Amino acid sequence: MRILVVGAGATGGYFGARLLAKGRDVTFLVRERRAAMLRERGLIVHSPVSELNLADPPLVLSKDIAQPFDLVILSCKAYDLPGAIESFAPAVGPDTAILPLLNGMAHLDALDARFDPANVLGGQCSIAATVNSEGEIVQMSSMHTMVFGERAGGRSLRVEAIEAQLGDAGFDLTVSEDVLQSMWDKWVFLATLATGTCLMRAPIRDILAAPGGEEILKRLFMECENVAADNDHPPSEATIARARSFFGDRESPMTASMLRDLENGAAIEADHIVGDLIARRRSKLEGASMLELAYAHLKAYESRRAHASAA
Repeated sequence: MRILVVGAGATGGYFGARLLAKGRDVTFLVRERRAAMLRERGLIVHSPVSELNLADPPLVLSKDIAQPFDLVILSCKAYDLPGAIESFAPAVGPDTAILPLLNGMAHLDALDARFDPANVLGGQCSIAATVNSEGEIVQMSSMHTMVFGERAGGRSLRVEAIEAQLGDAGFDLTVSEDVLQSMWDKWVFLATLATGTCLMRAPIRDILAAPGGEEILKRLFMECENVAADNDHPPSEATIARARSFFGDRESPMTASMLRDLENGAAIEADHIVGDLIARRRSKLEGASMLELAYAHLKAYESRRAHASAA
């Protein structure tokens, strides 16, 4: 199976490197600058699981894609999605499966509008990783999970063929027979973590130590949970219990990557992760919305960043 990984950043580069190290037929779709760096230094992954140093990884530029791939793995940031779609479009044929690992749901609408929706799978991943100043991928914890499946549910021969390629590649893989529920569960969790830590500019332990901090996290999770229920994907009791444990851990140093991006003055996925969630609310909310407050905070940051860039 010919696999195209769009980009070689923290997420795509990590999972693609694991697959390549296991002998899978992987090619990375990159821009000229990243291609030059990878040709010079190779694809290097620093990880508590196992280190990787892959010399001369297979690369392709968008203009040089000559034929369709069997599988496209997409893991860009939401604000880069339009450009990414155009870059990998030449790699999509009638039988190409597209596996997006973005957060939220809005990217599915964009992919469905550009390609045959039958080609687009559901998926999500969980990994804490970044790219350092040397262009190397640094995994910050041993967590590295990928979940995917048919959006219509159940299993298929296509999914089983992809599972055979992605399985046993050095990361945790799950084929979900209800992948949209898995995506909603992650969205609810991530939106709570992102809005809570960005609004308070602090990790979980420090939010819980602040007066009213615990109630803020509870209210944010409740709002996110209710939106999921509005869209027929309420979290299960087990998922809710795990979230309560996570957001109640007074020793947790966890923050969202959105907070790290915000503190570094970088672009953030405010609309994709928070704004789109608010837009999908159907039930009436009693009292003030913590989600809307957090979203306003994030949009004010984006406005300030845009003005600083224009100055």
